[in-house]
Amino acid sequence: MAMTDEWGPLGPLAGEWEGEGGLDTAFSHSQNKVLGTPYLEKCSLKPFGPVDNGSQHLYGLDYRSAMWRGDEENPFHTEVGYWLWDASTGEVMRGFVVPRGITVLAGGISTADATQFTLKATHGHPHYDIGENLYLAKNASTLSYEVTITVGDGAWSYDETTMLRMNEFDEPFAHTDNNTLHRVG
Repeated sequence: MAMTDEWGPLGPLAGEWEGEGGLDTAFSHSQNKVLGTPYLEKCSLKPFGPVDNGSQHLYGLDYRSAMWRGDEENPFHTEVGYWLWDASTGEVMRGFVVPRGITVLAGGISTADATQFTLKATHGHPHYDIGENLYLAKNASTLSYEVTITVGDGAWSYDETTMLRMNEFDEPFAHTDNNTLHRVG
């Protein structure tokens, strides 16, 4: 699916995607240690726009993603949200909700023809912020989120790091996820 310039660097991401080579490196509460766990992923990104805020015109992708370990019936992680592009400022944003009680608005600056861009959010940032529920704030607070997207031919990949303040560690812990997704529709 070829997208017009209105979606900037997000255009190539529109479609249905699957990845089988994901790796989630996180603290396992059940095993009380850090594990690197392979996962499968399905992601859907549907174009919309423009959305007008006064003189601002945003084009975006409505997205849903889900990840499964091995032969699990239910995903261990899901996200719903929007990827947004503001051509006048070069701002790329990803706003999403995780059903663990977390919301994120990450952002960065890119060019319309970029094949790689990075989005960041930091707890308490005036623009690109992270919200979380009371339990997470007390036990596993998200300090920052950063993702780099790399777009290829018929595929795209991400490499993300979520820094957490966890009761199990004296120093911030880097929870990482990465995968390459291939177009399936």
